[in-house]
Amino acid sequence: MEPVGPHGEVIMDYSIHDAIEAGFSKIIFVIRRDIEDAFRAAIGNQIEQNCAKLGVTVEYAYQSIDDIPQGAMVPEGRTKPWGTGQAVLAAKKYICGPFAAINADDYYGKEAFQKLYSFLAVPHYSDEYCMAGFVLKNTLSDHGSVTRGICQVANGMLVNVVETPGIIKTNVEYPRVKKRSIRM
Repeated sequence: MEPVGPHGEVIMDYSIHDAIEAGFSKIIFVIRRDIEDAFRAAIGNQIEQNCAKLGVTVEYAYQSIDDIPQGAMVPEGRTKPWGTGQAVLAAKKYICGPFAAINADDYYGKEAFQKLYSFLAVPHYSDEYCMAGFVLKNTLSDHGSVTRGICQVANGMLVNVVETPGIIKTNVEYPRVKKRSIRM
């Protein structure tokens, strides 16, 4: 919720703007109940007002560390909600069709939302999904380490995403192989 824009905008303001311009018409904030008042005061109320002017619906879903599938256990010492998968489950009562899930602290860019919306706007088989992916080096910070989902692809299909913490930007340049022509 830290401001980054010239008028106090947060990263999420830019993502919501880009998503609406791409065609999305519903925003679901997945937050913890204990931050609801601060969230609404900092950005939620303003975003709700702006979305109402555009005919965009805003809903709130609440993520809790204890809201896990039956039979699962919260590991000892865990104090914060799980992550994106659990956030989607928390929002399921508001999801009634194709949707995209984003993280509030990542900037995706207009093109990503346009591509996601274009995919979601046409019918697909029930086992067809899409994901916006980015070149890893373009997502790193000059200000410390990041956690990223590293995609593993085989035959053009996503087969796994490995959550990888502690990735640090370096100035390492990998040598390029010189091409030589051989005359015979």
